[in-house]
Amino acid sequence: MSDPLVIAPNLKRRLSGVTATVVRLIPVQARMIAIRATGPGLPPEVPHIPLIRATMMPRDRWRVWHARRNTEMALGLILRRILRRRFRLMFTSAAQRHHTGFTRWLIRQQEALVATTPQAASYLERPATVVMHGVDTETFHPTADRAALRKSLGLDPDAVLIGCFGRVREQKGVDLLVGAGLDLLPTRPRAQIVFTGRITPDNRAFADDLKAKIRDAGLGDRIRFLGELPWADLVRHYQALDLFVAPARWEGFGLTPLEAMACGVPAIASRVGAYEALIRDGETGSLVTTGDRASLATALARWLDDDQARAEASLAARAHVEANHTIETEARALIAIYRDLLAR
Repeated sequence: MSDPLVIAPNLKRRLSGVTATVVRLIPVQARMIAIRATGPGLPPEVPHIPLIRATMMPRDRWRVWHARRNTEMALGLILRRILRRRFRLMFTSAAQRHHTGFTRWLIRQQEALVATTPQAASYLERPATVVMHGVDTETFHPTADRAALRKSLGLDPDAVLIGCFGRVREQKGVDLLVGAGLDLLPTRPRAQIVFTGRITPDNRAFADDLKAKIRDAGLGDRIRFLGELPWADLVRHYQALDLFVAPARWEGFGLTPLEAMACGVPAIASRVGAYEALIRDGETGSLVTTGDRASLATALARWLDDDQARAEASLAARAHVEANHTIETEARALIAIYRDLLAR
């Protein structure tokens, strides 16, 4: 392969939302433009080059350095200003908060800015192009036989199954869904809830307290924590659901409802991150008041009690993602910015 036109650094070993973005997006973009990721811990299926090679690109032409973290912006500046590499600097931000002085300075050095939501754009203090994340609709799609899939996963094929995926912590609103479940499940015997995601040591007491409340209510077999799952198993669990819930108290973007809807699963989410732009309230799911257990319980009850409405929302959710939120749409929008930078 000739030297790439675009480098997407990923300077973090641990899995994060940014790393997940690089892992899913670069293979799609690589079919459209000469792009490579670089950094530690990238899986072999992601087109990438060693970091030392990425930082020593020949000076024969301009290339794009597409950063998504402060460290990556800083390295891009070092390459451009000190090592005199011919990189156009680009940064994507998902943060919905005021940036530190150092981050604002780094942002001012960039030649192109992207925000994943209009809210994130408003914190950049410079013009930015909004490019929302998309989802791979070939990976995330409805299953042909949900009952058979559930049996293979050890899930009840006859349940109305609710899922909430992500790290188990207060920020994700896991306690709100547990509380709503404690309110609703005693009078809805078909309903069950499954959580997937890692429990870090600092959130162990939080999770243990929730599990104790579930046990005390006699619902230990109907509200379960499945732990962190391999990627392929996580996709299959999305496909097994009837409803997905994302009750986060705050969120940078929040891709999980989109992944669920691509699998034909209506989504309930709080009004944070990009959720208001992703979910059509009443059509592909529901939007609820952030941090409000009662609002969440009301929305859950509506969908749990109406099988026909869930079936219609399932079809609408998949169609909505296919029409508006595919990963190819995201890839093409970013590549248009790359080409503009390269043409300057």
